[in-house]
Amino acid sequence: MHVTAVEWVITIAVIIGLFVFDFFAHVRNPHEPTFRESAFWYGVFVLLAVAFGGFVMLKWGSTYGSEYYAGYITELALSMDNLFVFIIIMSTFAVPRQYQQKVLLIGIVMALVMRGIFIAVGAAAINAYAWVFYIFGAFLIYTAIKLFKDHGHEEEIEEERESRIIALAKRFLPTTDEYDGDKLTTKIDGKRVVTPLLLTLVAIGFTDLLFALDSIPAIYGLTKEPYIVFTANAFALMGLRQLYFLIGGLLERLVYLSYGLSVILAFIGVKLVLHALHENTLPFINGGEHVSVPEVSTAMSLGVIIGVLIITTVASLWKTRNQSADDTTKVEN
Repeated sequence: MHVTAVEWVITIAVIIGLFVFDFFAHVRNPHEPTFRESAFWYGVFVLLAVAFGGFVMLKWGSTYGSEYYAGYITELALSMDNLFVFIIIMSTFAVPRQYQQKVLLIGIVMALVMRGIFIAVGAAAINAYAWVFYIFGAFLIYTAIKLFKDHGHEEEIEEERESRIIALAKRFLPTTDEYDGDKLTTKIDGKRVVTPLLLTLVAIGFTDLLFALDSIPAIYGLTKEPYIVFTANAFALMGLRQLYFLIGGLLERLVYLSYGLSVILAFIGVKLVLHALHENTLPFINGGEHVSVPEVSTAMSLGVIIGVLIITTVASLWKTRNQSADDTTKVEN
């Protein structure tokens, strides 16, 4: 896949333009978006993502188009877990709903920047050292096991992590517990202090870093093309703010999401190890020769990812089918 410098520049400029548009059109004036607004704009961003996949398919072929769609769906699934953590962070800091859009958009931009750095580093490492796939694969399998074991304790783990981050931030920054609109800093008695909104961003930024460590090796297990890795990440993150307000409490009903994500990460991890064995150059493995092992196709990867997400979602909604009815009963009473 050959992507020219001009195509890279145009792609990045368009993505930046979409984020700038999102800020001035929706985030600049603090408000809590309605369901209709969130649904409409999330639909727009999904259509853009799908259309871009069609462009990739037409210009570079169906193989790269399939890799893009597999990467996009995987990053979208991992973003769901990211959203759940965002909800915990917003709740912990009691961020007013009308200011959450600003925090989310800045957090999403930070996530894209961090992932861009990891993408560049990952691409350089892969080009220079084929054995990096062993490390990526082992890391994803480890992450999958940890995610599986931590199921049901995500909130406690995240709150403990946040308390450590904020305690460290407060040691070096003068802070206040009071919000001043959507300002990140304010003045109290002539002294510049940090508002809880900035502390929220610190917590989200650290979370973005951790999620980048998982998501980039995962998508490199589906494609080796940095352009596809970057654009799939960008489009998956682009509608995350609208999705946050759109699905709201639905995330709490996806009780098996962590299990589904752990299966997907483990699957991609195994795929990476198989690929590393197939391209093996390490002298202590098969004498430095390639190992004859089956490789997982992009079509199979896409099928497994979609299948696991469908099963996970249906099983979760079935498990919590009485939850919405109970919530409705409580409201009526």
